[in-house]
Formats: sequence, C-alpha cells, structure tokens
Amino acid sequence: MRAITFLFWALVATGTVIAITLPVSLQVHLITAVLFLGVMLVIKTLRLGGVWRLLLLALGTAIVLRYAYWRTTSTLPPVEQWADFIPGLLLYLGEMYCILMLALSLFVISNPVPSRPSRSLKPGEPVPSVDVFVPTYNEDYELLAGTLAAAKALDYPAEKLTIWLLDDGGTVQKRNDPDPEKAEEALERHTSLEKLCSDLGVNYLTRERNEHAKAGNLNNGLAHSTGDLVAVFDADHAPARDFLQETVPYFGDDEKLFLVQTPHFFLNPDPLERNLRTFERMPSENEMFYSILQRGLDSWNASFFCGSAALLRREALDIANGFSGRSITEDCETALDLHSKKWNSIYIDRPLIAGLQPATFSSFIGQRTRWAQGMTQIMLFNFPLFKRGLSMAQRLCYMSSMMFWLFPFTRIIFLIAPFFYLFFNLQIFTASGGEFAAYTMTYLVVNLVMQNSLYGRWRWPWISELYEYIQSVHLLPAILSVIRNPTKPTFKVTAKDESIDESRLSELARPFYFIFLLLLVGVAFTGYRLWAEPYRAEITLVVGGWNLFNLILAGCALGVVSERREVRASRRVPIERRCEIRSVDGTWVRGTILNVSSGGVAIQVADGKTRLAKDQATAIRFQTLSPVPDNEMGIFVRNVSNAGKSSMVGCRFMAEKPSDYRLIADLLYANSKLWKERQESRQVNIGIILGTLQFLSISIYQTARGLGYLARFSRPAGSDQPQEARS
Repeated sequence: MRAITFLFWALVATGTVIAITLPVSLQVHLITAVLFLGVMLVIKTLRLGGVWRLLLLALGTAIVLRYAYWRTTSTLPPVEQWADFIPGLLLYLGEMYCILMLALSLFVISNPVPSRPSRSLKPGEPVPSVDVFVPTYNEDYELLAGTLAAAKALDYPAEKLTIWLLDDGGTVQKRNDPDPEKAEEALERHTSLEKLCSDLGVNYLTRERNEHAKAGNLNNGLAHSTGDLVAVFDADHAPARDFLQETVPYFGDDEKLFLVQTPHFFLNPDPLERNLRTFERMPSENEMFYSILQRGLDSWNASFFCGSAALLRREALDIANGFSGRSITEDCETALDLHSKKWNSIYIDRPLIAGLQPATFSSFIGQRTRWAQGMTQIMLFNFPLFKRGLSMAQRLCYMSSMMFWLFPFTRIIFLIAPFFYLFFNLQIFTASGGEFAAYTMTYLVVNLVMQNSLYGRWRWPWISELYEYIQSVHLLPAILSVIRNPTKPTFKVTAKDESIDESRLSELARPFYFIFLLLLVGVAFTGYRLWAEPYRAEITLVVGGWNLFNLILAGCALGVVSERREVRASRRVPIERRCEIRSVDGTWVRGTILNVSSGGVAIQVADGKTRLAKDQATAIRFQTLSPVPDNEMGIFVRNVSNAGKSSMVGCRFMAEKPSDYRLIADLLYANSKLWKERQESRQVNIGIILGTLQFLSISIYQTARGLGYLARFSRPAGSDQPQEARS
C-alpha cells in the first residue's frame, strides 16, 4: 500500500514539474492563465466548496508556480552586472519568500477543523480542579477589578475553582527599589491589590524578584497552586461566564491534551481601526488568524498557546518544567516544547474572553515588536524544521507561524525596488511589457483571487498590505537586532488602558512622512522619464504604476499615524437587559440597558424625563446572569434626553464596593453570545472590486487627513508646541 501511495505522489510531482517547466509561447501561457483565472472566478462567485475549492487552489497554484519558474530562469540580471544583480536578487528573494509563505499557508488551511459545537460539563462527569491565573505588572486597579470579578463569576463549582492575581508590580524587589517614589508606588499597589483580592474572594500572590518576566510570574503561580488545570487570562482579558464549561470537557476526552486555546476578542479598536474608522464594519486584523489559520493549525495538531484565553493541563506543564522563558514569547515556545513531547492541543473557534488592544500607534508597534522578536528568537533557538519529536506537518505549521514575522524584509524591498530604476536607471527585473502582463499580472491577480476566496470573510483586499507596511518600518530594525544578538530582547508589557484625549501625530510618525515624500518624488521621476525617454515608456509605466501603488499604501498609513481624539475612554458594547433606576422621588423606574462600557451605561426609560434629573447620584439594579449578593449599585446621571416617547439616560458607574465590579462584569463580560454576534456581523466578504474601490477611497481621504495633521501639529523647532502634538 505504501509503495502505491509513494508511486501516486511521485507521478503527481513529476506531472506538476513537467507542466510548470513546459516551454510554451507567451500567447499560449497568457490564454491558459486567463482560462484558469476564469474558472477560479466562477468557483469563487458561486461559492462552491469541496472538490471545487481544491480545484480553485490547484489552478491558482499552477499559475503561481509557473510564474516562479519563469521568474527564476528568465528575469534575473546577469551576475557580472553587480549593480543590477544585487538589488535584483533581493527583489527575487522577496518574491520567493511570498510564494513560500503562500504555499505554507495553503498547506495549513487545506482542511481546517470545522467550528466545534458548544459543550458543557454533564452530570456525573469528572470535575477537575482549576486554577485561574491573571498575571499583572502595571495595569490599573479598575481594569484588574473587572477581570477578577469576571473570573470570580465563572460558571464552575466553587470548591473546584481558585482565582489567582499574580502581581509582578508589587514584588519585594520593587517595594525595596532604591528610588523612594518607585518603592512607595509599588507598596501602594501591593496594599490596594491585596485588599481588592481579599474583598473579591480571590488569592493575591507576588514574589521576591521580577525574574523571567511573564513566564517567571506564571511559574511562580504554578509553584503555589495545585489545580489539575490552569486557565490563563491577561490582565485585560475578562472571561465570559461559560469559559470553563466550554473548555474543560475536552480534557476528559484526551489524556494527552495539554491545551485548549480560544480566540482573543477585543472590545476596542487597534490604532488602524480607530484612526481609519473601520472598527464597526470591517473584520478585525486578528480574526483571520483566529477564525481560519488557527482552525487550520488545529487540523494538524499544531494550534499553539497564545498567552491568554487558554486552558492548560498542569501535568504537561510539570513535564515541561513550567512555562518556557528563554524567548519573550513564552506562549508559542511552551506549545512548541509540549508538541515535541507528543502532547496534543485543540482550538475552539468561539470568543469566550473580551480584551483590550493597544490604543496608541506607539503601543501597537511595541506589542508587535515583542511578537516579532520573540518568534525570531524561537526560530533561532529551536528551529522548528529540525525540532525532534514534531511531525512533519507540525514542523511546517510552526515554520509558517514563525517565518511570517520576516515580512518586514520583503515589504521594505517592495517599497524601495521601483527607486532603483526611477532614480538610478538600474535594470533589476529583465522582462518586456508583454511578459510582465502575461506572467506577473496574471500571478498577482490569481494570488488576489486565491486570498479573497480563502480569507475574504476575515480580511478585506489590501488591508494585509497596509498592516504589514505600517509595522515594517519599525519592526525591521528590531528583527535585525535579534539576529545580531538573540538574547538581547527583554519582555515589555503592552499598555492597553491608554486613552487619547487630544488629536495628535504619533511620536513614530516621522518616517512615514519621509517615505511618502520619497514616493511623491518617484511619481515626478516617472513623468520625467516618460517625457525624456518615450522609447522606454513600457517599462517606465510598469515601474511607475508599482511606485503609485506604494504611494497609495503610504498615503493611507499617514491616516493611521494621525491619531484621532477618543471621545469615550472606553467603548460601548450593545446589550439588552431589563433594569430599574431610582428616580428623584425614590421610586424605581423600569428601563432597558441598551449599551454598557467599563465606565457606564445607556438606559432607555419610558418616563425618565419627568422622574430623573441630570447631574445627580442615584442607583440601578438588574437581574444578573451570575450569583451576586447585592444587585444594586450607585450610578451618576450625566444626561437625560428625549428619544420619541421615551428618554435616554446616560450614566456613569460609581463603583465603591467589590460587588459593584461584579455587577459591571456581569453586564459587560458574562454573555459570550454577544461577542459572537458582533464578530459575525463584520465577517462579510465584500469582494475584490468593491474592496479595492473602498481601499482607494479610504486612502485618498486618509492621505489628505494625514497631511492636514502634519500642517496642524508640526511646528518649527523651538516653538512652544504642546507635548501631545509633537511627532
């Protein structure tokens, strides 16, 4: 049987090589590519699955591989012309990296695991004990109170559940800091959080020294706890009430299961979504990873730990000597180690936590720098392709996840490549206009169709390119520093509870304006070359078009680094919950809570105008989803406005006791169905044409807005410019 299987795949490989290398005329290749593309578009338009989906991928792969063969054998400049050859080789390597990543991603998602049905513990099933770890370093009191209150409300037998706040901001080392102010701050934090934990009925744990960052903090938690399973939630990741009900049962199915990972769902937009105002209508950046790539990894038993929103088996962690701390991405490193020891993982594609993303562009880049450096460290320390104990599929999956973070190299190469011809007249890509149309353009269009077919619900056209560009400018030097010194990077906590009170330019904005100016100069050079060298108009138009695309991308990025003022400190989440609010005369008025944030609620009442007054303290009560001793809490009425026959009442929470935080958590975090509905409402494939037109319109507007911010907030050196406006 093995011999027959080997012979089959050998024949397939031989046929593929022959098809790719078959010498045909330019016209035949173009006609074939157009026919293949037509079939792909029909399959995509009709949304055909099964064998048809595989046919779409096969046809697309054939065009991509044909392009790679042509690019390798026919387009590189002669080696002896080193000025042309060196940048030409760099461009070629960048393209081959993209093709390799496409191949790896197609392998990963070739047969993704369908979304698993909802589960819960059945009567009579074993109920393992669970320790919930909430590691913290510098997060504020209110944020931690909300997360701990949500964890305390988890639907699980109380005698089997222990909540731990692992505080690395109040260690003995920090409380004895040589700087008196820092020492006092650490002591105040230690005292206030210890009291908060006591009031909420959770355990407070700190340690002597801040060693090995988050991994060391988690391992300290392991040393002081005994639960069979360990749930990990970042300080800004509050779990839904059903988190353990949905995840614990899987450990009874497989005694070698070490991880159940769930997606990270975010209540607030990242800087791109906020500044471009796409958060409410466009799928979030992380949804492609969590909604399709993680399910693909799951099919190969390669879904990995993402640092939070996960449940792990203590036995496996003990065998691995705890959470790995050699790199600054302890989550993926831990999963890689345990997969190599033949432990299994699964992924549940259902949001069961709600978290916060970095609000400022600077914090966003800081977070991505840590991810990129950590993944590069793992690749240098534990190269997955040669990692003993992994299956071949797991090796390829981990290679895909880690090599992705090398994208800054290719993105910068693609950005500067047109300059070699426009500014220096170098020939780094030897091809005629006809060859470019027949090979390169069909490759690009096929690539776009394949990506939209596979990821269209979770990533709109050109958004990936924008995200990669805005990160590459700052990630490239960070990755190079890791390659030079793999042990240099240190773990830095990402700030996520920030707010932007004033519109301003990001402090990291300057390089983006310089690049935009350089690309504008490239447009001018394109016009000059068309006028001065009309006989080379064909190649000039191709390179100029490439430069123009980069300009559109760079213009859109100007809007990303032009940070809008945040009207509200926290985002509102739509809900519908019956409630009662106490009126001026002391009676209770019935109403409906329409939305909630960590700071307050909006309530619709039938007769609020006559019985509620603005700028007054009052109270609210409602039926909770989880048991709470007292369902009444203080609020402050900020405004009352007419809304037809009813009134809208805007209120701010006045949290004064532990049960208040439990009530806020019950409104904001308890019901995970709200998050799933909100997520699905944005997951719409708008198509290539509409997506492209929309991206162009966004770019035009954001270019103008970014240039406006530059004029508004940039002043000559020495001026009395406000600090928040400096770039």
